[in-house]
Amino acid sequence: METSTFELGDQEYIELNKLLKAENLVETGGEAKFLIKSKEVVLNDEIEIQVRKKIRKGDTIRFFDTLIKVI
Repeated sequence: METSTFELGDQEYIELNKLLKAENLVETGGEAKFLIKSKEVVLNDEIEIQVRKKIRKGDTIRFFDTLIKVI
């Protein structure tokens, strides 16, 4: 499994769909929405279906064979 980190910087959070786009895991917002609603995203070991879920420091996202740690 590929592991990467995403740095929030001075932001409090990033929305899940935007994170997937920022990490180049999807090409469009529509694709992100479809895959999230299709239960392909795991947030902190639980399936996440909220497209605009607020992702904060310390969260981990598993998307197919990619693990993203938010710092």
